Amino acid sequence: MTDLSDEQKRDFEAAAFRRLVAHLRERTDVQNIDLMNLAGFCRNCLSNWYREAAEAEGVALSKDQSREIVYGMPYAEWQTQHQTEASNAQKAAFEINRPKDH
Repeated sequence: MTDLSDEQKRDFEAAAFRRLVAHLRERTDVQNIDLMNLAGFCRNCLSNWYREAAEAEGVALSKDQSREIVYGMPYAEWQTQHQTEASNAQKAAFEINRPKDH
């Protein structure tokens, strides 16, 4: 394995994060419940992790601010434009697969 400096790792991780966020913004057809059921995390989780990282560095960031960073728009606007009602099957799968902290 190539030896990477801490700075290189951070830069590559940041680039991968930006690409993930861009991908999720493009794939508005994929609902958060689908992400939760398949991967155990969703856009909201990602925004929470972002906010927690900011707070760990002493930067206050609201839930709305961190969600806007991930969604690329206010969360309410994203919901109106892209969120669909979850099916009974999606809801049932979520209850089975839900992470313990959700």
